[in-house]
Amino acid sequence: MQKIYILFLGILLVSCGKKETKTATFSLKDGSWHVALTVQDEKELPFIFTTTAKGIEIHNAEERISVDDITIKEDSITIKMDVYEGVLKGKFTDSNTIKGEFVKVSLDRTVPFTATFGETNRFPKLKTDAKANIAGNWETVFSPNSEDDCYVAKGIFKQNGNIVIGTFRTTTGDYRYLEGTLNGDQLQLSVFDGAHAFLFTATVTDDSMNGEFQSGNHWKEPFMAKRNETYELPDAKSLTYIKEGYDEFNFSFPDANNNMISLSDVTLQGKVRIVQIMGTWCPNCLDESKYYSNYAKNNPDIKFIALAFEYTKTKEKAVANMERLQKRLNIPYPILLAQFGTSDKKKAQEKLPMLNHVLSYPTTIFIDKQGKVRRIHTGFNGPATGDKYVAFKKDFENFVSELQNE
Repeated sequence: MQKIYILFLGILLVSCGKKETKTATFSLKDGSWHVALTVQDEKELPFIFTTTAKGIEIHNAEERISVDDITIKEDSITIKMDVYEGVLKGKFTDSNTIKGEFVKVSLDRTVPFTATFGETNRFPKLKTDAKANIAGNWETVFSPNSEDDCYVAKGIFKQNGNIVIGTFRTTTGDYRYLEGTLNGDQLQLSVFDGAHAFLFTATVTDDSMNGEFQSGNHWKEPFMAKRNETYELPDAKSLTYIKEGYDEFNFSFPDANNNMISLSDVTLQGKVRIVQIMGTWCPNCLDESKYYSNYAKNNPDIKFIALAFEYTKTKEKAVANMERLQKRLNIPYPILLAQFGTSDKKKAQEKLPMLNHVLSYPTTIFIDKQGKVRRIHTGFNGPATGDKYVAFKKDFENFVSELQNE
């Protein structure tokens, strides 16, 4: 009777939208799953996903990430992220528990995880009321004691009781939708988006933060912050520029079909051109690509071109990632392969020697109808930045309209 039950269960699971085989002995129970990645110092980096008709939905504050590439065979499960290389690979130890690893093959990185059914709290249930209110803006410095690694950021947070959401903006982008708790004076924030797994912990007062940032289990650094409601980051339009001695911005790179495309192609002359320096592995680039795709569809006279800098080890894998991103987001403009094997920014700058540097993925270059670079915007204020994202879109659309009307 046990064998018959298992076979019958497998047949039933085929219809639920996930890629499950007739030999599946377990399934993802409908409801909430708590995932804890084990990072450095045995700390846990948690997130929540819920099951859907098509797969799962990862929760980060207001963000919901749909994932439908899920395979279950016997006691093994593989969850392939929507557009990123990252994969959650695990085994059911029982119907309520999965143990495995978050894997990024091209970077040779693995992070252990345990997923538990039924838990809806991202962090453990709170024992102490919040002793501070950190809602507002924070002037922040990461790696403050390191000359080489030090960089500035702006913390933007909202708080409701013990619950905190927000992000850190840097000159190169933002740390996306952070969500967590303030338990007494102990702040915990995390995000998992399939590409990055970030954990922030800090001791806080109403006016100060001292803490640590961990990225997966391969990087950690200290940070300190002070409340400053008027603090702003350096102007994103002044950080990257065309070097002296170069009269124009140009390139020739292949698309996914190995067709060489150049900014000087006849079909692009006399058009406003937007060049997006990006990578398929980059969440900020994904946010930007969603916005640019929608804008490009509604403004076909504006010519967008994306230059992908991929860390995957082979050209074939890089091209496959480009095609996956283009298909998943329905991107209407070409994505060209500018580099593979590394995402090193110094190497990227060698491919675009007219730039003083490639400081950030993404970076956007605005070129007018006469072929002159009119603006270079470093980084991207994504939807997690709230008002800054709204302001970015308004500024972008106004400036592109000016170029188009010239």
